[in-house]
Amino acid sequence: MKYLIAGLGNIGPEYELTRHNIGFLILDRIADLQKVDFTTTRLADKAELKHKGKQLHLIKPNTYMNLSGKAIAYWLQELKIPKEHLLVVLDDIALPFGTLRMRTKGGSAGHNGLKNIEELLGGQDYSRLRFGIGSEFNRGQQVDYVLSNFAKQELDALPGLMDKAAEMIYSFCTIGPERTMSLYNG
Repeated sequence: MKYLIAGLGNIGPEYELTRHNIGFLILDRIADLQKVDFTTTRLADKAELKHKGKQLHLIKPNTYMNLSGKAIAYWLQELKIPKEHLLVVLDDIALPFGTLRMRTKGGSAGHNGLKNIEELLGGQDYSRLRFGIGSEFNRGQQVDYVLSNFAKQELDALPGLMDKAAEMIYSFCTIGPERTMSLYNG
């Protein structure tokens, strides 16, 4: 069985450690721990690994956040992966820092990456793993906040939180989203 795990973020060194790039950072963490490399390919940086007999295709769209759906739609079709086997990993300002929440559908909540994915996949019925980045910003400062680097104490906490996100991703692929949500959301 094949799965497409899409981490959302923006390409370029200026975005590397920003809150908006947590999807990229989590996939980088998995690739490092599994000793697999990303290669730049059509619309994304892509890596593959096996986990408990499942084939995981990790992609980091290189279309920038607001056009993430283009890469995801392409790779779903190219790899012939059903939408039920798609998991999008992204940041969420509505959740406190470090909170992880998996959902099998839902709105974009103003997230431009999700809006584009919904538009190109024709709906909201795909799984997503949201990583809370908090909302420590003043009115009108949301863009600056999500594109800012993590604070020192947040950076210190990230490895453990990213490992938990990786566990949830593996769980999604092995026992499915419903059981993963009942184990981890809460």
